[in-house]
Amino acid sequence: MLKEQTLNKLNEMGLCSMAKSFEEKILRPDHRDISFEEFFGLVVDDEYIYRKNQKLARLLQLAKLKFPSACLENIDYQATRGILKSKVLSLQNNEWIENHQNLLITGLTGVGKSYLACSFGQWVCRHGCSVLYSRWPRLLGDILAARGEGRYLRHLQKLAKVKLLIIDDFGLNSLSDTDRKDFLEIIEDRYTVGSTIITSQLPIKEWHAYIGDPTIADAICDRLFHVSHKFEMKGGSMRKKQKNID
Repeated sequence: MLKEQTLNKLNEMGLCSMAKSFEEKILRPDHRDISFEEFFGLVVDDEYIYRKNQKLARLLQLAKLKFPSACLENIDYQATRGILKSKVLSLQNNEWIENHQNLLITGLTGVGKSYLACSFGQWVCRHGCSVLYSRWPRLLGDILAARGEGRYLRHLQKLAKVKLLIIDDFGLNSLSDTDRKDFLEIIEDRYTVGSTIITSQLPIKEWHAYIGDPTIADAICDRLFHVSHKFEMKGGSMRKKQKNID
């Protein structure tokens, strides 16, 4: 009777995983001789892990990563790709996130820029922080739609609040004056309060010219480059290599 009351109370409080763990462990012969502290600790551990996994699943769903299963542990460190393992490992301490620094990833199409960006995004999600992924054309399109629907400021606030914003394929399309100003607003809002990952086929030295307006370009580049880590990826398309293997 006491057991059923305990289970009912745990479920009523929303501690469903703890209730399940308690019900399973109390029947296990190998758990009958352990102390109450040990038994209770095991039950709490199961609830803790359950909640961590639920939070991770929720963060990954909200992140909308292009490659949701991408992870830093599976990065290909071929010498010809230009990715230093020591550099990636040094960024796994998450100080760049805590200090609101940026990652700028450049290279030709197919070298794995998006995968690397999503790997860092997944890593940040695993450590309990919010992430949002968007391709550059979609980012501009969503801002345009938000302006037309009267929710422009709310949309900018959403982009500003996320801990890590990933902008993929920066530089694919030409910019209007409105696009430049919108991009400046995004970078300005996130400066010193959030981290941004940008991938691009354009070398970083060409970003200023791509943005166009010298005054706006100066402001954007100054904020992006001031606190950033750069990856200049090299080599041929990974997609072609995978196709040849298949």
